[in-house]
Amino acid sequence: MTTLENEPVKTAESPEIQTDFDIHDPAGVETLFDDYAELRSKCPVAHSTKWGGHWVMTRYDDISEAMRTPELFSSECVNIPPTIGQDGPMIPLEIDPPDHTTYRQIMTPLFSPTRMRKLEPEIREIVLELLDSIGDATEIDFVAAFAKELPTRVFLKLMGWSEGDAERLNDWTDRIVLGLPGASEEDNTAFRMEAALEVYAYFAELIDERFEQRETDGPREVDRDIDDITDVLVNSKFGDRDLTQFEMLNILFLMMIGGLHTVQGQLAHSWIHFAQHPDKRKELVENPEIIPAAVEEMLRYESAVAGARVVQEDVVVGGVLLKAGDRVLIPLAAANRDPEKFDRPDEIDFAREPNPHVAFGGGRHRCLGSHLARIELTIAFSEWHKRFPDYRLNPEAPYKKHLSQVRGVEKLPLLLNQSL
Repeated sequence: MTTLENEPVKTAESPEIQTDFDIHDPAGVETLFDDYAELRSKCPVAHSTKWGGHWVMTRYDDISEAMRTPELFSSECVNIPPTIGQDGPMIPLEIDPPDHTTYRQIMTPLFSPTRMRKLEPEIREIVLELLDSIGDATEIDFVAAFAKELPTRVFLKLMGWSEGDAERLNDWTDRIVLGLPGASEEDNTAFRMEAALEVYAYFAELIDERFEQRETDGPREVDRDIDDITDVLVNSKFGDRDLTQFEMLNILFLMMIGGLHTVQGQLAHSWIHFAQHPDKRKELVENPEIIPAAVEEMLRYESAVAGARVVQEDVVVGGVLLKAGDRVLIPLAAANRDPEKFDRPDEIDFAREPNPHVAFGGGRHRCLGSHLARIELTIAFSEWHKRFPDYRLNPEAPYKKHLSQVRGVEKLPLLLNQSL
C-alpha cells in the first residue's frame, strides 16, 4: 500500500477524487454496481462528502489488503455513520488483536463446520416446513414467506430461544439495519438506538434467566457441539474471568444482525435473478449437483455487506493519502465485481473457477457464520427448486430493495408455477 516515490499523492481535498457516493441513499439501490464501476475507473480510492466525510475503496486488492492489515486498518468501528445503535463495540467484529483472538477462541467452535453439518437435518426440516406452509399458493411475498423466516428460525434454534420471538427479532433487525431512509444522520441514529435498546433489554432478560439457572445448578463445562449458544456464553471465560453481561449483549447483537439480515438479503437477491433468468433457474433444477457452486457464484455476484475500517496511521493507497483517524468504506460487492480479479464480473457463471470472492470478508474478521450461511443457502436452493421449479416476478407488484451497509430486499412478490 505505497506509491511510487515520485508519483504525486492525492489527498481528501483533491477535487478529482471527490464523490457524493452514499451507501445509505435509496436512490442508488439499482445503480450501485454501475456506481462502483465508475468510481473504480475514475478514482478507485475516492473521498465521499457524506456522513462527515469518508473514503470509498472499490478494487479487490485494496479491499482485501485493508481486511488483512488490522495494524493499518482497524475494525474498531465498522459503521458509517459510526453507530447503528449498539452500546459499545460489536464483539468480536469491532475488536482488534490481541483481545480479538480470545473472543474468536470462544466463538469459533460454535460455528465450526462439524457443528454446522450436524444442524443440516434441522435446517432442512425448517425449509420443508416453510415450503409446506406456502403449499398451493400461486402468489407470495418471498421475503415474508421464506427469506426472512428461514434465518430467523435457525438463529433462534442456535440461541435456544422461543420461535415465537421471530417477529420481534425481525422488526428490530429491520429498524437497525434500514434506519429511516432519507432522514438526517441525527434522526437515523436516534431511530436505530431506540430499536437497539429494546434488543438489549430482550437479550438481557434471556441472559439473566440463564445466570439464575447457573446459580441454581452451579457452573459447568460446556459442550460446544451440543449446547445452545446462550448457555455457552454464560459459562464461558475471557482468560481467567467470566464474560460480562455487556460482552455477551454485544456478541448477541452482532449475531442477530449478521445472522438474520445477510442470509435474508442473499436469498431474495438470488431469487430476483432466478425469476428474471429462467435459463439459470433451469440449470439448478436439472443439475442439482451444481448448487454448491451456484451458491458461491451468487454470493460473489450479490455480496450484501459493505463494512468499514478506521485508518491507524498515515498510509498511501493507490496514490491517495489516507490519514490516521479517517474512516474507509470497504464494500465487498465492489471487490467481487472487479474486472481485474474476475473475468466477466457482471455475468453469472455457475461454472466459475476459481471463484475467490470475499463475500464473507477476509483476514481475522472473516465471517464466523460463513459455514452456517452456506448450509442455509444450499438447502434453500435445493429444496425450493424441487418444490417450485417455475416462478416469476409479479409485474403488478414490484419488488423493493434497500441500500445500506447490509443490502437487502424488503419485499419480493412472486407468482408461483409460472415462468417467463
